[in-house]
Amino acid sequence: MEQTWLSLIPFIIVIVFSIWLRKILPGLVLGLLVGAFLVDFSLLDGAKETVNYIVTTLSDPGNINIIAFLYLFGGLIGMMQISGGIKGFADWVGSKIDSERGLLALIWLTLPFTFMMPMFRIMMIGPVIKTLLKKVNTSSWKVGFTMDISTGSVIVLLPVATAFVGFMVSLIEGGIQKHNLEADAYQVFLYSIPFNFFAIVMLIIGLIWTFWSKPKKKNAKKNKLKGAEENLHRMGIKKELSTVKAQPWNLIVPLFLLLGLTLYLLWQDGIEKGATGILDAFAVANATFVILLAVFITLIVTFIYYMLRKQKLGETIYHFYDGGNQLMQPIILLVLVWSLSLVAEDLGFSQFIGATLGSFLPGFTIPAIVFLIGSVVSYFLGSSFGTWGIFMPLGIALATSTGASLPMTVGAVFASGSFGAMTSPLGDTTITTASIMEVPLIAYARYKLKIVSIGVGIAAVLYLAAAFFLG
Repeated sequence: MEQTWLSLIPFIIVIVFSIWLRKILPGLVLGLLVGAFLVDFSLLDGAKETVNYIVTTLSDPGNINIIAFLYLFGGLIGMMQISGGIKGFADWVGSKIDSERGLLALIWLTLPFTFMMPMFRIMMIGPVIKTLLKKVNTSSWKVGFTMDISTGSVIVLLPVATAFVGFMVSLIEGGIQKHNLEADAYQVFLYSIPFNFFAIVMLIIGLIWTFWSKPKKKNAKKNKLKGAEENLHRMGIKKELSTVKAQPWNLIVPLFLLLGLTLYLLWQDGIEKGATGILDAFAVANATFVILLAVFITLIVTFIYYMLRKQKLGETIYHFYDGGNQLMQPIILLVLVWSLSLVAEDLGFSQFIGATLGSFLPGFTIPAIVFLIGSVVSYFLGSSFGTWGIFMPLGIALATSTGASLPMTVGAVFASGSFGAMTSPLGDTTITTASIMEVPLIAYARYKLKIVSIGVGIAAVLYLAAAFFLG
């Protein structure tokens, strides 16, 4: 399609309506509808295209893995809540935490156990942190942002055992093969990690934010009234959960089972794919499917474990569904976001970005420009995978044609996707955290953007300086 600028219209609609209504769902639906009508401009065919995009999204195995993981993990959390597991663990940990700094430090200390996948980490620690938040007089916004920054700025820097590694290496491999470069994809990936300046800067900002910033007290009365207004329909369930007996082992056993299964299955899946060692196995394993499988097995074992501990069958099943249903909002939003990305691609979004970048720029400016433009695009997409998929071929092509550093340009591409995933109101991390912490999604995304913008500016300067002096 020649008029590829039309691919911007669905994203503009989403952003404008989200800011105006302070709700993202209406904007996503309207953006998807308008995009589908631009693809096939007739009333009936446009509606058919809308449904087709949603069906295509739901037929993608990777998307289904994520949706199933979210629902099953939500169900597991619901079971742990009614069994007293989360309450017991929160009481135990809470006895050792009596300050904002202690709560924020706890979020960072959970990293060695939850680093495999962003949503896995947020879903794992979110309910416990939310429970502890009632004891510590601090802002749920700051706590949520600490969870996001300790997730997005760290996981993308790890070279093994995450849901990202295989995808990232495969993108680099595709670019290397296309341009007949003599380079090893995984080695380029390793060399690019120190050049993910945005993630590194945000990691430093996050640590300063946690350990050196002055604590700010929240307006407890305002939050209490707001919570009562928004969650009136769940008062009965909350009252029921407040009466359960604290039993920390009902969380500890499923938690360590899930972590152990995840690591073992990552190793096994990697070995089946031809890996020769543990690190190699973690690098090539399909982390998204493995984590889903680990959650599924953990659910079955946990259910049997609770029955042996005389947990009521009806209560356990009810709260499994209730826990899963609590994640339906982020699931629906993610389906719409993925569908919107398909529409944008059919309207020529990648071609538009490629045409606007051009290949006439000085080599030392390429990493910074790729990072900045990629960050803007990733904010609209809300997807690190989507941004990486669009910009990796462009970045490698520009680096090859201008003589720019390949590892630095690859690092800039990964950095740009990290920005959108961490900041965009369309990002799965932002959506999931806002849902768990019960904060308004759009307002929360704007709150994060003010802080993250500092990291973007610093990273852009670092790319220019590093490319100029090292290139």
